[in-house]
Amino acid sequence: MPVPRRFDRRPPERDQTRTNERIRVPEVRLVGEDGKQIGVIKTSEALAYAQERDLDLVEVAPDARPPVCRVLDYSKYKYEQAQKQKQARKHQQQITIREIKFRPKIAQNDYDTKKGHVRRFLLGKDRVKVTIMFRGREVTHPERGTALLEKLAEELSEIGVVEQRPIQDGRNMTMMLAPSKAVLAGEIGAGGETKTEPAPAESALAESESEAAPAKSAAEAAPAKDEAEAAPAKSAAGAKSKARPEAESAPADTSSGDAEPSEDESSDETESAPADATA
Repeated sequence: MPVPRRFDRRPPERDQTRTNERIRVPEVRLVGEDGKQIGVIKTSEALAYAQERDLDLVEVAPDARPPVCRVLDYSKYKYEQAQKQKQARKHQQQITIREIKFRPKIAQNDYDTKKGHVRRFLLGKDRVKVTIMFRGREVTHPERGTALLEKLAEELSEIGVVEQRPIQDGRNMTMMLAPSKAVLAGEIGAGGETKTEPAPAESALAESESEAAPAKSAAEAAPAKDEAEAAPAKSAAGAKSKARPEAESAPADTSSGDAEPSEDESSDETESAPADATA
């Protein structure tokens, strides 16, 4: 059978800010909606001033003499204050303190395992409290605990800094480790890898080379294109120059004695042939 819930006799939480008719003092120092001081006036006049503007009279400094009241929209004011508190909580960084315990005569495998836990806590941006527990007559040799803690701090110096040096409290010796600046800045990831970014000079050089590559290829392609366009013109000019000597040599051949008769001479011969026949 379920246990019935006990009746909560505590009164509900009430807003402690006094507004409008809840302000019982005879006079107040009034601040207008624009932030300018109006002066010390009676509370009834201040309330009438706020009601004329459809706003609220809010007591912002109750401990002052006389209390300071401001004319504003109280619901909007409460909403803005809640949003500011929300943003403040959002930007707060909560640091958790973890604790891990060692023994002065810890074996190497156990030491490596617990060192891995400490490393994981530091990479998670948590502070770590390392405790050495002494038993029996081990407390007479605190130097062993100090050496163990210093060895741990040295091996984790890349991701952790010693916030509190080893101190002995009874049968326990404690040391506090905190994440290094590189871990807090995000330069070292959760897996322990270092995040590196290319140097600005190298990136600028790579960009300039990439931009120069198309221009270089275009400059190389331009002579080839010119040569390709000049090839037909060159061949045509060669053919024309070759044909010109042949044309110049043709009249010289015709002036020789072996030249064939021209068209007019042949026609004269054909005309004289019938005349001979009639004779």
